[in-house]
Amino acid sequence: MMLYIPNCPQFLIAYFGAQQIGAIPVPVSPIYTPHEIRYLIKDSGAQTVLCQDTNFRYIKEVAPDTDLKRIIVTNYVDLLPFYKRFVGALFDKVPNGVIEKGNGLHSFKDLLKYPPAPPKIEINPSEHLSYILYTGGTTGFPKGCIATHTGMVSFVNEIRNVGEGFIREGEEVFIMVNPLFHQMAQGVILGMVLTKGNTAVLMPVPLVDAILKAIEKYRGTLFLGAPTLYRMILENDRLDLFDLSSLRYCWSGGDVLPLEVHHRWKQKFKVPLHQVYGATEVGFTAMSPLDKEPVPGSIGRPLSSRETRIVDSETLEPVPPGSPGELLVTSEFISKSYWNKPEETAASYAEIDGKTWYRMKDFVRMDEHGELYYVDRSADIIKTKGYRVSCSEIEAVLQDHPAVVGACVVGVPDPKVGERIKGIVVLKEDVRGVSGSELLKFCKERLAAYKVPQYVEFRDMLPKSKVGKLLRREVRDEERRRLEKEKKPIRV
Repeated sequence: MMLYIPNCPQFLIAYFGAQQIGAIPVPVSPIYTPHEIRYLIKDSGAQTVLCQDTNFRYIKEVAPDTDLKRIIVTNYVDLLPFYKRFVGALFDKVPNGVIEKGNGLHSFKDLLKYPPAPPKIEINPSEHLSYILYTGGTTGFPKGCIATHTGMVSFVNEIRNVGEGFIREGEEVFIMVNPLFHQMAQGVILGMVLTKGNTAVLMPVPLVDAILKAIEKYRGTLFLGAPTLYRMILENDRLDLFDLSSLRYCWSGGDVLPLEVHHRWKQKFKVPLHQVYGATEVGFTAMSPLDKEPVPGSIGRPLSSRETRIVDSETLEPVPPGSPGELLVTSEFISKSYWNKPEETAASYAEIDGKTWYRMKDFVRMDEHGELYYVDRSADIIKTKGYRVSCSEIEAVLQDHPAVVGACVVGVPDPKVGERIKGIVVLKEDVRGVSGSELLKFCKERLAAYKVPQYVEFRDMLPKSKVGKLLRREVRDEERRRLEKEKKPIRV
């Protein structure tokens, strides 16, 4: 069952309801385009989609090309009292989409009022899947990351244990900004909030003023965000108009936390930013302990159920203590493959000493106290606005354009968003008059907004190895050197 909706109670109802009856929830971004949604429905084999009325037209467009049997439609305010819905409609504050009735179309509200009898299902928790979450693929297509019910429960318990003795039961208020289709958000809301009887304030759109108002109004005590969001909050010129003194614990994840943001947040609010580090494939790998101040620059300590190795990325042999290398992770509870992607599985997992290890594609080092420090990432992955974006996925879209013969996508460092996406393309010899704006428009029609490049550069050729493999890291290093050169003062 695909969940194609933003943060709202309907998401959680459908997520847990699907698991209860033995179905597999497939949460995806509500801003995905028809091009992306069509692929995800086909790849996952989803037969049911829960969508908002505002993106129903996308589902209607792709449905004939898929095996969809049911479309369940909801609205932001479906679960609000009538008087609130009336006021919202009166002042045109509620987004609405056009719905065309037809076979297989169901109202979320009607299903809650008149629920069908649930099927009787025997769930084997160690074998049956609890979800499929999609992440960027190295071959240009998103790949499904899977977890069994046993794996999910173990993951949630691990996070609960980190909060034991610090996160109160029934007294915390979590301001939920991060998207629920993301592994990081699911981990915190399940491990620190819902399983401890705490309150979650779900926010569908991360608008800074609205976030600050929600923290003040609901006396929020827990908060999770990407470094970009923390920077936006600190730089908001109305920040001092809000009372954020209720905050007790804040977590940062999804990208490297700049030391400057770490220090400014602690100085401003007297609350440190604890780290969350992981990947969709393995869940949380490391977290900052809550019994002490987080170490500046550290991405946390490995969780007790996660076994880690830091290795040479070519030989997969362990590097000397304290030296940087690629991080490998394994656990008896994590999945050892992708959903129907044997080639992607072979490229991302490695068999060592009788265990299956996931290659994080991040380069880290570990100090003598067991703290992990981020060093660099694979050239295949861009971290922007808290999202991990696959370069190959964007390159595949650019190369679908009839005028493009080759494409390379890299991340350009940016202190505000982590990295900005730059596309470098080679046009066919006989093509004339194709502009960067045309290629960006082409991408916008096929990719979610956060995946669309901010820049497009045209070149005559791209660097490749002797066997024809794109040398993306070489291009990325070139962009970094160019950026550093531009920052240097000119001597006269």
